[in-house]
Amino acid sequence: MQEPPPGVAALAAETAARDSYGKLIAFLAARTRDVAGAEDALSEAFAAALAEWPRGGVPRSPEAWLLTVARRRMVDAVRLRLRGDAASEQLQLLGELREGDDDETSVPDRRLGLLFACAHPGIERDVRAPLMLQVVLGFDAATIASAFLVAPATMGQRLSRAKAKIRQAGIPFEVPGRAAWSQRLDAVLEAIYAAYAEGWSDPLGTDAHRRNLADEAIWLSRLVASLLPDDGEALGLLALMLHAHARRLARRSATGEYVPLAEQDPALWDAGLVDEAEALLLRANRCDGVGRYRLEAAVQSAHAVRRRTGSSDWAAIEQLYAALCSLTGSPVAALNHAVALARTRGATAGLAALDALAADPRLRDYQPYWAARAELLARCGEAGAAAKAYRRAIGLESDPAVRRFLQQREAALGCA
Repeated sequence: MQEPPPGVAALAAETAARDSYGKLIAFLAARTRDVAGAEDALSEAFAAALAEWPRGGVPRSPEAWLLTVARRRMVDAVRLRLRGDAASEQLQLLGELREGDDDETSVPDRRLGLLFACAHPGIERDVRAPLMLQVVLGFDAATIASAFLVAPATMGQRLSRAKAKIRQAGIPFEVPGRAAWSQRLDAVLEAIYAAYAEGWSDPLGTDAHRRNLADEAIWLSRLVASLLPDDGEALGLLALMLHAHARRLARRSATGEYVPLAEQDPALWDAGLVDEAEALLLRANRCDGVGRYRLEAAVQSAHAVRRRTGSSDWAAIEQLYAALCSLTGSPVAALNHAVALARTRGATAGLAALDALAADPRLRDYQPYWAARAELLARCGEAGAAAKAYRRAIGLESDPAVRRFLQQREAALGCA
């Protein structure tokens, strides 16, 4: 066989890793529940591919080739590690994995089951999103630790414990029954949204720790939406994130200064992503029930109408946040409802709604609460109280660009 041109084999391996990593992990570990063993075996399979494909050519189905090699590596590892009945049981489970037959259809897609396993109630909440990033996308522990601002050793331990929990407790790689559906799907979507939120804090992608994390979360959301095409919340989450992502370049000026949503130039929004988000939301609205992500996506859609009309649909935004408050009881939803009230009924009405939230301990150290309070106090003519609120918001903000923006707003009050 003629050797492929330089770089073709490496590109094929990179593409296979992007497209098939989670699919292969899910299939290899579905019966044994040994996620760590599947990861080790697949890593060896990729190493073998990088050694063999440049010489012998890229196989017709890289996915099936990698599965065959990884399965053999898992069998060899079990034989070396275990003895007696334990080895026989593991080998029997591994034997049920079909040999790759160079046919990509030989690898069933069990990634949705893997995502549900990562979000099982037995897995700690704060490790669910990192676990998904590792086992579905192949992120290493150090990269995940940096993204979530955790020490690498700590993150490595958390991930190892979670994988051990899956194996020891026999957590199934399956979509749960309808009785547990809502709770478990919510956990999957919440974990994906948590990963997106980490990346969202770096809009220009200049933080090496967080770079591409928002993109990877969108990739996961696309996967779930493709596997659950009739679920309104799965579609709603993807629509929500695409609406937010469409505005990422407009969130900073040419000099890197923070630009709030109300002051952004809609011409800088990604029209293709906005249109895709709108189409997804339309599909979601045809599904039964109403959920958090669909409502939040609808809020973003009501902001997006500014592309055409020059103004956000604040009446719709107020109603949507009221519905979110009723559905979730979230203090953040209540805060945003107060901001919307200030747009539809005046600053005094919005400030009164914020006053009603003042005793909620969950907002005591929440920067957006104090920034919103400062703005509404300023609009009501209470400059001194507004300056005090701005200083509280500045002290709670870690992003230098946002901090400068708040400092400018405080300085504009003219208070000594």
